[in-house]
Amino acid sequence: MRRIEIGPLLVALGALVVLVSLFLEWYADLTAWEAFEISDLLLAVAALAALVAAAGFLAPELAYLDRGWLTASVFACAVLVVALILSPPPVADGAEVDAGAWIAFGSVLAMILGAVLTLGRVSFSVAVEGREPRRRVAAVDHRQPTTETGAIVAEPPAAGGETAATVVEDESSTTGRRRRKT
Repeated sequence: MRRIEIGPLLVALGALVVLVSLFLEWYADLTAWEAFEISDLLLAVAALAALVAAAGFLAPELAYLDRGWLTASVFACAVLVVALILSPPPVADGAEVDAGAWIAFGSVLAMILGAVLTLGRVSFSVAVEGREPRRRVAAVDHRQPTTETGAIVAEPPAAGGETAATVVEDESSTTGRRRRKT
């Protein structure tokens, strides 16, 4: 059974969305790459560091960064996104904040929640386990043939031409009466 922690997963997904939001419009028709000079690069580096640190929590064999980098990179992403929303660059020239910035802000909030869940004492996880193959049960596999009413069908007479009387139990009655078939 494999357990996937929700905290690092939120950080990783939030970091990916921050990276995608850099290509969306932050101010009017300007993407983050067009609007900012160095802040976009700092945000991309911080998001990549958060992604790599979260991958180390999800799969220990991928732990290229120390666990402390998760907190630092999430904090850096949060500070940068809030600062870029509150004080737009001169290129934006009074334009309104557009969808890319708000998507980045929402993903930073998800990253903060993920970091709190990862580093706090609260643990949410999803258990992923393989399905157990179905086992055959002898009592079910070797049933006698029945009719539509549930009565057991008697076997045909023996090959030697002999007619033997067969006792068949009537399953439809609750008394368990037996009747003789010839």
